[in-house]
Amino acid sequence: MIERLEIIKNRYDEINNELLSPDVLSDFSKQKKLSKEKGSIEEVVEKYEEYKKINNDITELKTLVNDPEMHEIASLELEEKQETLASLTKELELLLLPKDENDSKDIIMEIRGAAGGDEANIFAGDLFRMYNKYAEKNGWKIEVTHDVEGEAGGFSTIEYTIRGNNVYSKLKFESGVHRVQRVPETETQGRIHTSTATVLVMPEVEDIDVEIKPEDVRVDVYRSSGKGGQGVNTTDSAVRVTHIPTGIVVTCQNERSQIKNKERAMVVLKSRIYDMLLQKQDSDVGAARKSMVGTGDRSEKIRTYNYPQNRITDHRINFSIMELDRVMEGNLDPVIEALITEDQRRKLEGNE
Repeated sequence: MIERLEIIKNRYDEINNELLSPDVLSDFSKQKKLSKEKGSIEEVVEKYEEYKKINNDITELKTLVNDPEMHEIASLELEEKQETLASLTKELELLLLPKDENDSKDIIMEIRGAAGGDEANIFAGDLFRMYNKYAEKNGWKIEVTHDVEGEAGGFSTIEYTIRGNNVYSKLKFESGVHRVQRVPETETQGRIHTSTATVLVMPEVEDIDVEIKPEDVRVDVYRSSGKGGQGVNTTDSAVRVTHIPTGIVVTCQNERSQIKNKERAMVVLKSRIYDMLLQKQDSDVGAARKSMVGTGDRSEKIRTYNYPQNRITDHRINFSIMELDRVMEGNLDPVIEALITEDQRRKLEGNE
């Protein structure tokens, strides 16, 4: 670990020297690139400097412990410093883990009612409400691009964007099958039903090199349906984009302008193609992907929401809490933090 930290520290010093050179000062693109690289390793370097200082303090205190007059005070301080060093070591181990380049990105999330008919659609609506409330708590913004409401409530499908700080890093583990166990409102005999909804999370990408040839795209326009207000439902503003080589279809109808809907649909299409490439890459890796928390098959049952017992269980990490009511109000942090912690633990074991 120390060797890696020394390499990073040396690179940090090199960057600082380069940023002062006349060649870089006169080249904005170089400045921007170097500043971005510096920012990506700055926290590691600061923690490493702190680590080295604490290490030096420990060396001095070990000498003072042998002094009869300083023994008691030095021993207490030595114990504190050693605890601090252990904590810093763990922090540095986590900081040295490979970074997911998508963590800082916004996301496109899609929720669909699956098995269970009307109850599945109602549950899909409940999940949307849960994520919406979680986004509000984090200061993120949600923008719905396409939705089809269920006859009894909820949604048979809803697609939306969440924008904010590090959205993907928090919600990237939500893809999969979510199962609910409860008595539906339509159930007259009080029997517990099991229904499912699927969640798909993709990083929103606009700046990647995904080639979409014009001749590979078919664009259809039609009149929007559902809620939309004056103007949305009275003109052919909705857009359906089909990517012929992959068969991916994207629909966007929530903007008043056909041009804006098309622009938005193309962003979603690019993200879907990117996600498809990521999935193929993950499957090519083989068994290695199975050790990570969030790279399972999209058809994998990841979580159960048990209403009678007020329990939510994430099956990937065997994590349960009796706080389902709070989670459904957007208090998702205990579940998300448990997933992130387990992912980090598994990555650390992999590195070892």
